This record gives sequence, structure tokens and C-alpha cells, in this order.
Amino acid sequence: MFRFRFTKISPFLLTVFWSFSVFSQDEFQTISLWDGKAPEAIGADRKDNPDGLLYLLPENGQPEVVKPCLVILPGGGYGGLAIDHEGYQIARWANSQGMHAIVCKYRTRKDGYGHPAPWLDAQRAVRLVRAKAKDWRVDPKRVGIIGFSAGGHLASTVLTHFDAGDPTSSDPIAKENSRPDFGILCYPVIAMSESYSHAGSRKNLLGVEPDPKLIELLDNHKQVTSETPPTFLFHTQEDAGVLPDNSLAFYTSMVRCKVPGELHVFQKGKHGVGLGLGILGTEGWSADCKAWLVNQGIVSP
Repeated sequence: MFRFRFTKISPFLLTVFWSFSVFSQDEFQTISLWDGKAPEAIGADRKDNPDGLLYLLPENGQPEVVKPCLVILPGGGYGGLAIDHEGYQIARWANSQGMHAIVCKYRTRKDGYGHPAPWLDAQRAVRLVRAKAKDWRVDPKRVGIIGFSAGGHLASTVLTHFDAGDPTSSDPIAKENSRPDFGILCYPVIAMSESYSHAGSRKNLLGVEPDPKLIELLDNHKQVTSETPPTFLFHTQEDAGVLPDNSLAFYTSMVRCKVPGELHVFQKGKHGVGLGLGILGTEGWSADCKAWLVNQGIVSP
């Protein structure tokens, strides 16, 4: 792979360059999230045992240097995965910011899956990164999660429903903690029961007539506690697909529980903007996020 040296370049141009020039869609490893049959699997096809797409930074002659890792959850209304602009492109962006990345191809309704399969897959990805930290040169104390739209709901589920692992398990991955060290929620679905909830995501995840207790459990703005990891959120005012009320509700709970974080609501951009390239103002969310990650000690300036 070619290596380039930069002097002064704007954050926007750097993001564009990395997104479309340095990394191609083929420069990742495909790995299975589960060894053997995945829990809740309804078949034995490949779709029943989801993959992770692993984007590792090169060693550059320093194999001892560990980096943060970002688990990426694309959106798609829990009906499929927006794997390009909320998956591949985000992995390249993460690499450009000095983070390893893994795109989690969690199970969705398209393949017959609702809750809890997506949540189990996303948790598994966090545990897997920690279990492979030495092999992948990852700092196990800087493992984060980012989600878009319904993937944002899934990320917020992982941020609010986690455990310390099962020390009695024979599976070394299952022994790992599933709590991310930080979160990034991008125009996320958050609520399942409110007037601003995204009906399509709820139906795909929970079915037509879900148990009211399950709805409340996955009303993730109600599940924030002081143990919720630091979280960065962004939304757009023009988002008519997933209303910004979702991000506002989660952030309000964060403030109440004294969870460190930031909320950025930009004026321009319809739902699903991804990196927001070319949308004046909104395209700056990734630079704002980078500044926040620096302030949190996750990445270097």
C-alpha cells in the first residue's frame, strides 16, 4: 500500500482523501463473530452466523504500539444494513483518526431476526475485540462503539445493557466485559414507546405486538445510569426519518446522570447522511467528534 506524507491539509479534505483513496472496500479481514452456532440462530447458513469486517492499522515498524478500536453498527431500520456509507466509509474514517475498526454485520429482520440477536451480536463484537486485543494491537481500555440510525439504537442498547462477562465460561471471548469505553451515536433511534419513536425499527426489532416490558427495557433513554460510558451524539434538524427528539432524550438522561458527553444538532441534512460530506456545517460532525475523542484521551491530536 502506498504511504503518503502530509503537511497542512484541512480536516474535510483529509476525511475525503482517506474515505475514497487510501482504503478500498477490499482491505479488511472477514471474521466470524461466533465460533460454531450463534445463539438464537434459526439456521446454519452464513447469514445465521454474522461476520465482522476487520480494518487494522498497519504496524509501521511499531508492533508494540496499541491503538483504540471502534465497533461499527450500520443502520438500516433493523431490516438490513446500510453497509457502505455507515459501514465501510466509517471504518476508513476511524482508521484515518488512528483507530482500528470492525464493522459488525449483525443479524436483522431481512434474515428473520429480531431482538435479542442484534444485541447479542453487537455485544459479541465488543467482547471479541477485547479477547483479541494482543493479536490485533488494541488497547482493551479504549474499545468504543458507533451506531447510525437503528444501528444507533443498537449501540445505545450496548451502552446501557452490559455485563462484566462470564468468568465460568469455557469460551474466552464470553469471559470479556461487554461495556464499551465510549460511544458515538449518529442520528440514532433511541425510544421505542414515545410519539417520536421510529415505528419501522420497532416493528423489525420487536415484532407487531411486543411485550410492553420489552418495549420499556429498550427505551434506552430510560436506561441511562451513572455507569453509562461517555457518549458523543449528533443529529440534524432536518431529519424527518428519525426525529432529533431521540438524541435529545438520550442526552438529557446523560446530563441527569452526569455522564460525560456532547450533543451536536446541525441544521442541514436529511436522514442517513453518514459522514455528511458536502453538507455545509453538518460535514463538520466528524471533526467535532475527533476533538471530543482527543479530550477523552481516546485518540491523539
